[in-house]
Amino acid sequence: MYLTKEIKEQIFAKHGKSANDTGNSEGQIALFTFRINHLTEHLKNNRKDYNTERSLVKLVGKRRSLLDYLKKTDITRYRAIIKELGIRK
Repeated sequence: MYLTKEIKEQIFAKHGKSANDTGNSEGQIALFTFRINHLTEHLKNNRKDYNTERSLVKLVGKRRSLLDYLKKTDITRYRAIIKELGIRK
């Protein structure tokens, strides 16, 4: 399994308020980014895996909606998470 409990705790500890605060927007965006990167690598090797492709599109949409929410509520946190994760170029 590529996403273990320890990896999740590390992601939330680094990007969220604490390892147990899983509802924080920054932590969820970081988790979605980790999963998106993993699925993207999987699809490079398995081009015809359409179920994974659909899951990837859904994850990107969820991350997009969280980013829109964060941008609307607190622009400085939005800019910080974008820069930290390297989502934009």
